Amino acid sequence: MNKNTFIENVLEAERTLYHVSKSILVYDQDCEDAVQGAILKAYEKLHTLKEEKYFKTWLIRILINECYNLKRREYPKLPYEECFEFVKADDKKDYSELYLAIRKLPPRIRITIILYYVEGYSVEEIKQILKVPSGTVKSRLAKGRKLLKIKLENMEVIYE
Repeated sequence: MNKNTFIENVLEAERTLYHVSKSILVYDQDCEDAVQGAILKAYEKLHTLKEEKYFKTWLIRILINECYNLKRREYPKLPYEECFEFVKADDKKDYSELYLAIRKLPPRIRITIILYYVEGYSVEEIKQILKVPSGTVKSRLAKGRKLLKIKLENMEVIYE
C-alpha cells in the first residue's frame, strides 16, 4: 500500500475511528489523541498488514489498543462529589438519552453496540476486530440491547 492509498483509506475510516474511540474514551481531546496515535502507529507498521482489504479492521484494532493505553494513563480520579462543581446544568441537555444510556454500558458491550449499530459492521467483521468468537459478539449484542432497554425505561431526563 502506498502513501496516497493509506491517506485515502484513513480519510474513509475517519468517522468510524471517532465513533470507536468515543465509545471507549470520554473526552474529545483523548479521542483525537488516540486516533492520531493509531494512525501514526499504523503508518509505521504498514509493512505488517498482510491484506489491504482488511486495512480498516486492522486500523480499528490498533485504535482500540491505543484507547485502552490512554485510559491506563488517565489523570487522577476526582471524588464523585467534586465532579458536580465543574458540570453546568446545561451540559447534559446536549446529549440524547440513548447516548447517555450507551455511555453507561460496560466497555466490551458498548464497543460491540457501537460497531454494530452505529458503524454497521457485521457480526463476522466485529469478531475479527475484537478477536472474539462470533457467539461472544452475538451475546454482547443481545445483552447490550437488554441493558439499553432497561436503562432507557428507567432513565429520568431532567428538563428545566
